[in-house]
Amino acid sequence: MKGASAVFIGLALTVGVVTGGFASVAQAADAERAQAIASSNACMGCHAVDRKLVGPSFQQIAAKYKGDAQAPAKLARKVKDGGSGVWGMIPMPAHQSMSDADIRTVVDWVLAGAPPK
Repeated sequence: MKGASAVFIGLALTVGVVTGGFASVAQAADAERAQAIASSNACMGCHAVDRKLVGPSFQQIAAKYKGDAQAPAKLARKVKDGGSGVWGMIPMPAHQSMSDADIRTVVDWVLAGAPPK
């Protein structure tokens, strides 16, 4: 039985490594897609990944909402409807023309700390 359990453990480790590799490839593709969406919807005109511009950096947003289970919904609504007062007096314009799927892609990327491609 020792041989069988060693084979099973080896197989489990191999599956974990392979699926982990797929996850990192998928995460890189998601990051690339999120950055493209953010760029094409003027998000990068007011936000940068790692420094404040007109609005907070994406990393500042991730830090503020870390651990908040409601953050994805709150931020998606903020992107869609716009708003002001959370980060200062300059309002964030509404992005009504962005699809909900695109908004969610960008919000998920921002909440992950806006990792590079």
